[in-house]
Amino acid sequence: MDQQSPFPVFPMYFRGLLLLAGMYTLAWSAFYKWGGTSLLNWLSMEPENVIEMDSNWFGSFGLIVGLLIFISAFYPVSWIRIMLAGIIGKVLMGLWFVIFYLPVLGWNKRTGFELIFNEIFWLIPLILILLRAKKVKEYLAQNA
Repeated sequence: MDQQSPFPVFPMYFRGLLLLAGMYTLAWSAFYKWGGTSLLNWLSMEPENVIEMDSNWFGSFGLIVGLLIFISAFYPVSWIRIMLAGIIGKVLMGLWFVIFYLPVLGWNKRTGFELIFNEIFWLIPLILILLRAKKVKEYLAQNA
């Protein structure tokens, strides 16, 4: 008797997490794009040191990444490449922050929050969702 593996389910809350991750990335990226100097001064935790760095490109890139993640929630099994592009974008944003902003701002609780909760934390559910979408897509391709 041939036992097939059960159908891999793509739950609706995965789509909700994709939407949430995309909107969260969009919101923080908007802060960088349109409130960059104020946000960077707040992140530095040293009000006497005025940080004069441009965060427009970082914010613009983040807006694109957030939009990719948000859009991938509509057809996550079909749009795996868009989801993957969003995940790679999140990794690049984390590296960008570590390389360009962290040396100037210094390591503190605010920069730690930015790096850990805004960039690294979201990678865990995004990668799990990507793997599940890939599993569902492979199952559908085999049994179609």
